[in-house]
Amino acid sequence: MSRNDFNPEKRPHHLILILGDQLDHQAAVFDDFDPDADALWMAENANEATHVWCHKRRLAFFFAAMRHFRDEQRERGRIVHYHALGRRPSDDRGKDFAEILTKDVHRLHPDKLILTRPGDLRVLQMLQDTAADLDVQLEIREDRHFFVTSDAFSDWADGKKDLVMEHFYRAQRRRTGLLMREDGKPEGGAWNFDEDNRKTFSKEGPIDLPSPRRFRPDEVTRTVLDMVEARFADHPGSLDGFDLPVTHDEALAALRDFVSKRLSRFGDYEDAMWCGETTLYHSRLSAAMNVKLLDPKFCLDKVVAAYEKGDAPINSVEGFVRQVLGWREFIRGVYWLHMPDYAERNNLQCDDREVPSFFWNGKTDMVCVADCMAGLLQHAWTHHIPRLMVLGQFAMLLGVHPYRFHTWHMAMYLDAVDWVSLPNALGMSQHGDGGIVGTKPYCASGNYIDRMGNYCRNCCYNPKHATGEDACPFTTLYWDFLARHHQRFADNTRMTFQVRNLERKSEDDLQAIRKQADHISECINKGIRV
Repeated sequence: MSRNDFNPEKRPHHLILILGDQLDHQAAVFDDFDPDADALWMAENANEATHVWCHKRRLAFFFAAMRHFRDEQRERGRIVHYHALGRRPSDDRGKDFAEILTKDVHRLHPDKLILTRPGDLRVLQMLQDTAADLDVQLEIREDRHFFVTSDAFSDWADGKKDLVMEHFYRAQRRRTGLLMREDGKPEGGAWNFDEDNRKTFSKEGPIDLPSPRRFRPDEVTRTVLDMVEARFADHPGSLDGFDLPVTHDEALAALRDFVSKRLSRFGDYEDAMWCGETTLYHSRLSAAMNVKLLDPKFCLDKVVAAYEKGDAPINSVEGFVRQVLGWREFIRGVYWLHMPDYAERNNLQCDDREVPSFFWNGKTDMVCVADCMAGLLQHAWTHHIPRLMVLGQFAMLLGVHPYRFHTWHMAMYLDAVDWVSLPNALGMSQHGDGGIVGTKPYCASGNYIDRMGNYCRNCCYNPKHATGEDACPFTTLYWDFLARHHQRFADNTRMTFQVRNLERKSEDDLQAIRKQADHISECINKGIRV
């Protein structure tokens, strides 16, 4: 018999608040947890499910992982006050964290609330305001899931004119000793092997590609799937074949599967794309890591161990380490350093344009976009090149407002939490921050997409043409984007090559491109298939 069978309604000394992206059994909130005096609090709520039009699979993933964490905590003998969404809004105890927490504080009268620092400033401020309104103490503890605290990142950034991820990454390699030799030099003789991570497939495509480990939904997950399908039927995406890891044990199995089956070729084909293949050699661990089902330190230890045993090459292992120790930590640091003003940045001065309708349903004649959207609608995930150089780039070239793109990204991707989505989507992808995350916009013509995959082979558009009936919208919009922002990019040394190529075009060419770009934009505005 567990403590939950005794008196779960007794007044807790500390009420520990656990959010949906904080499913870490080793979190700092448990350091002094007293099972005889304290209790946990978790809440699914309609506001977090609908403040962006969330993908069904994203909702199911979060709720299933939360409910399994609840059950694991109860098995440890801990009282958990949990509020689950029902099939109908009338089943709910409140619409948002504030309303539900207010009712429970009035009912339970805890002495203090304890919370791991959320990954969303909006949620942090909501909970702080609620605690203040209730006149109850709220203690915020550092999220030690990460290698670098926000204060440590701020100290590193202090006095720097520009924040360069590569410099930050090297500092973390030295500090942690990951992939470092005893003489203080980087393993393999170089800090990164990015040049070795850009291979493309032959005409035959990937051969003997291993599929990611699949996980069969148990009763808890099936209940969630049934609820999401019933209550959020009009949301985008599909729950068919739901096979995601939603427990710590399943996430560990997914990590082992990646290390043993795909890590060895991950580096070579890190940037490659192929029609019908969403995962390729990628880990697909970001969602499990971002809700804290996986410890990034443990993941990196396993990946580095594979290199040390000779089971994976340095370019694959370093590429993964750079993503986790470098980019992931850097992005979080940027978020907390620059919020809340960061969300308002709009460097390219875009209007309030939303993403195109086919970013929700995938209905477009552009094969690259259609295929990336098919993968996204099915899996709520794509790797970084479809995100950045297909979907993200199209939005930027079209002139979508950077925050609108961020809200779409938050809605559609399993691994999207505000701290990681906002700098990646608004900053790196849309160049909305003016160069804080990336010193240049990630833009290219359709030729890049043609080079990195096989999409253009069966597309009605020609990536080499910027005008005419078969002009590739990416190529048209690319040149139009450069022309619109010519003065802005003229002094950017990393854009020199592209600006010079633009300046070689005649005025007649640029006018024809402008006309073609206007036609594409008008068709998208009117819902005409592009």
